[in-house]
Amino acid sequence: MRGSVVTVVGGTGFIGRHVVQHLCDAGAQVRILCRQPDRAIVLRPLGEVGQVAPLPLIADDDGSLGAGLAGSDAVVNLVGILYERRPGDFQRAHAELPGRIARLAPKQARIVHISAIGADKDSPSLYASTKAMGEEAVRRERSDAVILRPSVVFGPDDQFLNRFARMAVLSPFLPAVGGGQTKFQPVYVRDVAAAVCRALTLPEAAGRTYELGGPQVLTFRQILEWLLQVLGRHRKILNIPFNVADMQARFLQKLPSPLLTRDQVVLLRSDNVVSKHALGLRDLGIDPNPMPAVAPPFLQPYVRIQPKVIPDASS
Repeated sequence: MRGSVVTVVGGTGFIGRHVVQHLCDAGAQVRILCRQPDRAIVLRPLGEVGQVAPLPLIADDDGSLGAGLAGSDAVVNLVGILYERRPGDFQRAHAELPGRIARLAPKQARIVHISAIGADKDSPSLYASTKAMGEEAVRRERSDAVILRPSVVFGPDDQFLNRFARMAVLSPFLPAVGGGQTKFQPVYVRDVAAAVCRALTLPEAAGRTYELGGPQVLTFRQILEWLLQVLGRHRKILNIPFNVADMQARFLQKLPSPLLTRDQVVLLRSDNVVSKHALGLRDLGIDPNPMPAVAPPFLQPYVRIQPKVIPDASS
């Protein structure tokens, strides 16, 4: 990959920062297309001088998008949102943009598209259905594209473990929607980034879809229990039935950064694990890291500090 020009769309996000780091380590010239290039300046130190170049993007303008993709040896689409700020955001970001990227990318460029486990055009969830539409749009334009579907991704500065860790510091309880029985297969962000790099270089990956999950399948309740144990905090895990969570989400989704949306409640009704016969991380030559082995160090800021016992002066 050394010397190759890799254009990353959505590189300023959580997964994007780690993908850029892996690409830089592999010697690629990395271009980051984003609406606010100033946000990408912090990524420049991840590579050598001039190795990382932020470029402006007008997301709904094919001219801007095509110019940004021109000359690329590979294109990585990481664009994804967890909730809509305005109606149609899922459709634009998940369904339409991937197809436009695949159509406008140079024909010789390897394309890697990040989707999500659970992508299903028949899903009642807008998130999941538009993810599936995006996959179909990419495949229509480029049958050789590689599609990666991660489960819930954890790592430094994630919006999963860190969010509930902050909640454990401030709240006397943690919410378990649907009793916390939804199953997840948490995958380490650096394993996902490594998978992107492997998908760009392995000839046999062309045209394939990989589902990315860690080595453990855990219920949401098990994850919360483990998190509390790591943090050394005693908090009640409160079971919230789906119908109650849906009612709460009607109000919570109106917040600038929603804690929960109705669409997310729908998603939580289905398990988020790798399909039985799906290709996965090991098929890309990656041995996935278990959450208990890699997560505790970045959770340290939330760990309860035990007060020191001061001996009695008379003893």
